Amino acid sequence: LLCMLFSAKLGMMKPCTLVKPVAATLVAGRNLTQQNIVPSLPVPPLKQTCELYLSFLEPIVEAEELKQTEILVEEFLKAGGVGERLQRGLERKASNTENWLTDDYVKFEYLDRRKPVVVYSNHGMVLPHMNFRNKQEQIRFAAEIISGCLNVKTMVDNDTLPVEYMGGKPLCMKQYERVLSSCRIPGPKTDTLVFHAKTSNAPKHISVVHNCQFFVLDVYNSDGTLLTVDQLYVQLERICKASPQTTTEPVGILTTQNRDVWSRTYSSLIQDETNKESLSAIERSIFTVCLDRANRQEPDKMRHSAILQILHGGGSQCNSGNRWFDKGLVCFVSCLISFLSCGNRMKPKMTQSHTEPLPLPLPQKLHFKITPEIKKDIEDAKQHIDRMARDLNLRVTVFEHFGKNYLKAHKISPDAFVQMALQLAYYRMYQQCCSTFEPASLRMFKLGRVAGIHSNSKASAAFVKAFDDPNIKVDLLDKAVKAHKWYTHMAINGQAIEGHLLGLRMQTGEENISMPELFTDSSFTKAFNYQISTSQVISKSSSLPCVGPETPDIYDVCYSVLSDRISLIVSRFEPPNTCKEKNAECLIEAMVDALLDMRTMLELQEAV
Repeated sequence: LLCMLFSAKLGMMKPCTLVKPVAATLVAGRNLTQQNIVPSLPVPPLKQTCELYLSFLEPIVEAEELKQTEILVEEFLKAGGVGERLQRGLERKASNTENWLTDDYVKFEYLDRRKPVVVYSNHGMVLPHMNFRNKQEQIRFAAEIISGCLNVKTMVDNDTLPVEYMGGKPLCMKQYERVLSSCRIPGPKTDTLVFHAKTSNAPKHISVVHNCQFFVLDVYNSDGTLLTVDQLYVQLERICKASPQTTTEPVGILTTQNRDVWSRTYSSLIQDETNKESLSAIERSIFTVCLDRANRQEPDKMRHSAILQILHGGGSQCNSGNRWFDKGLVCFVSCLISFLSCGNRMKPKMTQSHTEPLPLPLPQKLHFKITPEIKKDIEDAKQHIDRMARDLNLRVTVFEHFGKNYLKAHKISPDAFVQMALQLAYYRMYQQCCSTFEPASLRMFKLGRVAGIHSNSKASAAFVKAFDDPNIKVDLLDKAVKAHKWYTHMAINGQAIEGHLLGLRMQTGEENISMPELFTDSSFTKAFNYQISTSQVISKSSSLPCVGPETPDIYDVCYSVLSDRISLIVSRFEPPNTCKEKNAECLIEAMVDALLDMRTMLELQEAV
């Protein structure tokens, strides 16, 4: 879950969960008109998934491990055995639900995870650089962005958001209903998601935080019309004037903690009625806007600083307390990005029922009663986020030698090419292949979220192992690219192996049977404990994606392939004792070298 952020010097926001981009087309009309013809997610054939699983294991496990896993797979696939029983149960579940995977995926991948949401889960986007000459320009821009978001909310509420299509097929639009007025609530062992948009008393306010102080801002006039940009500007200015720099305890910093730690503090907070009401106001709000203190940086460090502000706020002495990381704006995908960054071209005409501005009630400041125990929890959270901010190594570079146009001229998938360059870079650093994750959209199916593309394959392994041989042939790259494109197609069409294996694994609880050894095997851990997690974001502007590593030991690689360049962002948690020869800088340098070497290979082949 994400929040919107606005900072002096930079206009920044976090509007989307990053998934593999799709060539989605927006079609004007009611956004749920095509929902009935969107199919349900299929359950892949059991044998197909098991065979693909072994295929993806081959390059990343030892021969003896693979042999043992082959025995376990054979046992799992026996006629009348446990695999068939779980598969039948999953197929029954699929016939009785809109999507057999989504709830389990959200619970397993997010709600059950006890790591902090900050960096590990929350993703975002930095919009193109903007210069604000003063605080008023910052506030004006924030008002314009808020207005744009509220206009999109109106389309969602009125069922007029344009339908998105991919390959001529409508994409599921249902999840847009759960984007706003939602919040993640910490709990012991697992969290919950709450949604207020469709309740009988749907929220009419946003929450705004400035100098770590929270406010409720009603965004509808008494006649039901939305506040104008001018009115929003007035209200935001009032909030800023009412919250000068003080020694206010940064309650928002508690949301940066480990989920079990935050859950215990949350339980203590809500024992007090004032705290409970303030928390409810934040959780129920349409979204949260963070008006940050200026974070002045040298021009060449602006991008880097902006991404860190999005991911964690810069630490306790910067803006990490000026957040509510459990709250926010989840996924407006291409629609909101286009809407907010392209001049509000989709802006609906809003009917005003009055000619004179209505009097605006003062924004309501939220109050918290801080006990000595909660104050200690805040201090612990400060130390925790400061360690995270210190240890997160993030590097940004813009590869300007070529981009999408060059690759398409050579009839090569830009995404697959970058993925193969990443495989080559990692192999050169570690002399081994690695398990690599790339997300793909499942929105061709009802309530679809994401599927995992395994960028590593037997073909990619053959390519990277042979690349530095002087006799390397382009056909190995061609085979690796084709393998990646083939599995991407499989994943988008509901045939990915990870989701299927997760569904089978979760089904053991439904069937009340012991966990099959296939899922406790060392190979299973190696297959899905990725060394690299990747995301590509399609952007027509210079917007940059912001994604942190999902676990402490992996690299996260974000990239955007534009017509003439490729934006690369690599991040990794690197405590002070981390090996300096194998860090984020090394990987991003190795990627640049791999991209250049692969281009040279293509050009040499052309010259032959």
